[in-house]
Formats: sequence, C-alpha cells, structure tokens
Amino acid sequence: MKYMACLVLSIILPFSLGCEESKGDKSQTPKPSTLTINGAGATFPYPVYSKWAYDYEAETGVKVNYQSIGSGGGISQVKNKTVDFGASDAPLELKELDEAGLLQFPLVIGGIVPVVHIEGLSKDGGSPEDGKGGVLKLPPVVLANIFQGTIKKWDHPEIKAANPGLALPAQDINVVHRADGSGTTWIFTNYLAKVSASWKEKIGAGKSVEWPTGIGGKGNEGVAAYVSKLPGSIGYIEYAFALQNKMPYALLANQAGKYVEPTIGSFQAAAAHADWKNAPGYYMVLVDQPGDDTWPITGASFILIHRAAADPARAAELRKFFAWCYRHPAAAEALAYVPIPAEVYSGVEASWDKK
Repeated sequence: MKYMACLVLSIILPFSLGCEESKGDKSQTPKPSTLTINGAGATFPYPVYSKWAYDYEAETGVKVNYQSIGSGGGISQVKNKTVDFGASDAPLELKELDEAGLLQFPLVIGGIVPVVHIEGLSKDGGSPEDGKGGVLKLPPVVLANIFQGTIKKWDHPEIKAANPGLALPAQDINVVHRADGSGTTWIFTNYLAKVSASWKEKIGAGKSVEWPTGIGGKGNEGVAAYVSKLPGSIGYIEYAFALQNKMPYALLANQAGKYVEPTIGSFQAAAAHADWKNAPGYYMVLVDQPGDDTWPITGASFILIHRAAADPARAAELRKFFAWCYRHPAAAEALAYVPIPAEVYSGVEASWDKK
C-alpha cells in the first residue's frame, strides 16, 4: 500500500514527497479513523509531516490533514481558527503571538539549498544521486548578486573565479523564487541580508519581498518544478525536495569560508548554536552560524496552536500528535531533517500546560 493521500495539498505536486511502499508490513495498515486534525502552512517541512501523518494514523487511527500552502497562509488560517494548527518557517515574535493568543514551538530543523539547471553541469556536477552534491561553488555575495539580478550569466567572472577549471556556459541565469508568502523565503532572504549589504539595503528580508528579477513558483514544489524544466535556472528549496527528486544543487561557502555539503550533519552543526531556553516564544534564526562544518542556510519550522482551545479534548489530541512526532525522529533523519533535542521538546511540552 502506498502512502496515498499522506496529507491533503492545496496544489498537485509535481514530485513524490515521501510516499513510499510499505512492503507488505501489516503494522502499517491504518486503523479506522476516530478523529481528523487539520493543519496548514509551510511547504518546507511537508516531506516529514507527510511521513509522520501516515505513521501516526496507522498507529492511532487519528488522521492528520495538512494543506501545504506556505507559511503566510498557515499563519492566517490558524489566526482565523479555520485549522487546528498552523506551520511556519518564519517564527512570530512574542508580541504577535500574545496578540493572537498563540503558542509557538519548533518541530523540526532543515536546510535550504540553491538548486540549479545549468547546461553541461546539471547531469555531471551536482546530482545528489552520487552523494557528492555539486561541483559548482557559490560565495555568499555571488549568490545574493544572482538573485538581485546584477550577475546575469553563468560564465560571469565572479562565478568563474570561485570555480577555476570548471567549464561554465555563456548561458543566461533564470532566477526562480517563491510567488507566495513563504517561510522558506523568510529564511533565504534573512541569509542574503546577512551576507550582502546591498541586499539588506535594497530588498531586505521577509516572507514576501519585491524580487528584482525572476519568476515565481508556488511552494517548494512549484520552485522545484520550474528549475527542473527551465534551462539556466537557479532557485531555492528545502533540501529534502532536492534529495528526493535528485535535483542538482550548488555548494555554499559558510561563515568560516568553507564549502560544505548540505547534510543532516551540517544542519546539526548550525542548530547546535540555537539557545532555545533564552528565545522568547521560541523565536530563532539559524542562518549564517559560525563553524567550519555548518550549512549556512539552516532554519527551524514552527507549529502555531491556540493557547485557549474551544475544544479541550481536541486540543489534547493535537498535542499528543506533536509529542509523538518528537519521539519518532527516525522519519525526520531519513529525510535529512534535524529532530528537536529531547531537552528542548521537554520544555516545549511543559509550555503547553502554562496559561
């Protein structure tokens, strides 16, 4: 049995996201559903939420429907109480949480990668199939200038300087970005604003920005689809999407000047700098962390729930699901996400009981 309808999506996915064969394991046959939990928001964590939802229903009979509509939509829907929970990769600050009567907590950590479709390089230089990632290297300012539209060709001198000996085509760069309000965009533009003074001054960071160039795709899925089809393109997506769909990606120089692979290890190296205990409302930005081994565009994905639930019994079941996710990290690790450490999620669970 396939993981059919792992989660309910607002768009048709062009790729398979975590729906694998159960290989005849009868323990994976879902029990009769007794309850349906509804959520909406970030596309960044969709692959792991899909797997968790399927496994949780098989074990408990409780169904989790999740609309992968982007962080902006998730925040809006949970505030309007049209879903039981929202998901966002852009954390809300404490003031906004208090005004909306929401609790926020991290559920998983992942990385964002620049995926590319470059003539002559896409097949041989950058396919995750060989486990080696890309041969194309991009310094931080070069990446920012590409998305700012000031570097327009793949054989630009600044790209060539970072890639001596690599035959780069005289091909136009086609930028692909998110068209919707996106936590992935929030993480990505926060990174660009940290590494580029020009980006910070002219464009800034947010779930939506005024892109100076490029075309927009809806969700991580939409960006991945455009990059796969459009020669000369570059976009940004969560690593699990690139991994599952064998999309070529570029290596990035981190704060220490080291070019590292996007892996669960390099995401963990960045996440190790998170001081969750002193983060009001668990507000945390993990981009551009120090260390030789860190992946520079790492971020957490957050859950938003109401402090005062209209249906306490339903709210208790909702929290049981998230507690179950914390205690089943293998699904996250298999998809190259970083699970939240026990010392952090124990504090999260304690916060659920505070008024």
